[in-house]
Amino acid sequence: MKFARIVYGIAAVYGFIVVPPLYFLIDAIGKQAPPPVTHPEFYYGFAGVATLWQVLFVLIARDPIRYRPIMLITIPAKLVYTVPVVILYLQGHANLTIVLPSLADPVFAVLFALAYLATRGAASSPQEAFPSSR
Repeated sequence: MKFARIVYGIAAVYGFIVVPPLYFLIDAIGKQAPPPVTHPEFYYGFAGVATLWQVLFVLIARDPIRYRPIMLITIPAKLVYTVPVVILYLQGHANLTIVLPSLADPVFAVLFALAYLATRGAASSPQEAFPSSR
């Protein structure tokens, strides 16, 4: 359980450091990896959803056993951006400056899978899986 707390805690801190600044970098990203963003609603939507995922990581870090089933969703969630970005790069449609930062996500996907496996025995008793409200 400690491993899961640490992994999800680090993921949340990392995400809160990396994602919210995107709200202020739309023009810089357009210059660094042209063309400029033409649909800011998608860009800001991505930044918002990604920021909300960090909140979920905080919840899981606080109580990995309670939120263990959600861990299964967090694993592919760390791949849904990187996989298309790598494919686009291989096709010549994405800049390397976009690909490199995305490569942290598969590392977290592996760590999330390991955290899920590490918590499998901890939720075996019904009392631990569903703590009373007393």
